[in-house]
Amino acid sequence: MTELLGMYPSWYVPLIGSAWVMGIIGTIHVLASHTSVGASWLFALLETKAYKENKPYLMEYIKKYGMFLLVFSYIIGSITGPGIWYAITVASPRGVGGLIHNFVWVWAAEWVYFTVEVIGVYALVYTIGKVDKLTHLKLTWSFALASWATMLLIVGILSFMMWPGNDAYYETGSTLDAFFNLNFFAHLGVRTTFMFAIAGVVGTILASRMEVPEQRAEIARFLAKVGIAGALGTLVMFMWYIETLPENAKIILTTQIPSYFAPTVAGVYLAVITWLAFVAWQPQRVTLVAASTMTAVLAIGGLWPEERTRESMRKPFVAGQYIYSNQVISRDVPGKGIHGEVDALAEHGFLKLHPWIPDDMRTITEANKLQVGRMLTIIACANCHSVEPGAPLRSLSDKFGNTTEPAIIKGFLDGVLQNGLSPYMPKIALPEQEREAIAAYIASLGKTNP
Repeated sequence: MTELLGMYPSWYVPLIGSAWVMGIIGTIHVLASHTSVGASWLFALLETKAYKENKPYLMEYIKKYGMFLLVFSYIIGSITGPGIWYAITVASPRGVGGLIHNFVWVWAAEWVYFTVEVIGVYALVYTIGKVDKLTHLKLTWSFALASWATMLLIVGILSFMMWPGNDAYYETGSTLDAFFNLNFFAHLGVRTTFMFAIAGVVGTILASRMEVPEQRAEIARFLAKVGIAGALGTLVMFMWYIETLPENAKIILTTQIPSYFAPTVAGVYLAVITWLAFVAWQPQRVTLVAASTMTAVLAIGGLWPEERTRESMRKPFVAGQYIYSNQVISRDVPGKGIHGEVDALAEHGFLKLHPWIPDDMRTITEANKLQVGRMLTIIACANCHSVEPGAPLRSLSDKFGNTTEPAIIKGFLDGVLQNGLSPYMPKIALPEQEREAIAAYIASLGKTNP
């Protein structure tokens, strides 16, 4: 008997697919986590200023912002963090498994720093005025460093998901070769500078609640300066980041991202700069409504397209350019003892090699052809596509113009996918019968589209 592959059941959410579930949760989490990390450095800088210049009202602002973080970042972040773990585990179990095998100790270190961070923010907020100033200042700087350390460690993992950048990792399987990849420092630069920009914008919400006009003006101008510096730094780091991307990511960025994303993100960027400049110029006119609106604009118009674009640029891979988005291992990784599976699937197909295929569907008949086709389509395609006509996530039926002709779809499967000719789609080389079943199922969707 042919040996089964170590694959898992496929998780599919109707209409939006698994990718959007991760994207929605991830966008909320990034807003919360980046605000937290950026705010931790704002706290450290403001408290240093308060300590040196004897300005206790700055500590009042830090306490207000800290209490806001406890709800906004640490409660929401603590909910969405496990939410991301759940979503990525069921949507991409082999991808997560690959990351854990590469970065188990990095993640362990990140959790240690995160524990310090969570304890630190509570201690920071609730010990203001209860311990001496120098002790509290040391506590605040410890909180800032621990917060940034969590970002640094996670960025090493996220940038590896884009690509290792060279062949050394594949031969050694080394955690260091995986972590310090070509994309790492540019990615870290983008997120570090952006955290100051986002913390500055969110911070204006709390600055608007300061009652003494002169104090509000001083704090608002400080936030504006830090935020503008962060926004300008983000632009510079982003240009470097683009240069560290693999070719498939650059192709996706220029040809496959929705056309409105770039002008939307550029518009939000200009709006952030304009808002922070206005805050610096007219701090007394900063209102809670305006500051909250700007934060929402940044999240919806900036973070959502950015996170979706970054996730899309990895395609057709989910990790290290050796695990496809559909969980198939695309190449050998000698350093990890991993063997590619594309050739085995081309010879035997999913129906013989996938362990979770029901026994009565391992052989295609006229009676079960569409049912098997749907199952194969979800296994091979649903991590990046939705199957329902008109669905918002790259509907397969829509991609083929809602054609009802299986031959048109099979021609694409026989050519582009069978031979791995697309830079942003996995090589899906399957036996003839399986390709026919997939084509028949997708064509049947066109018939149901009104």
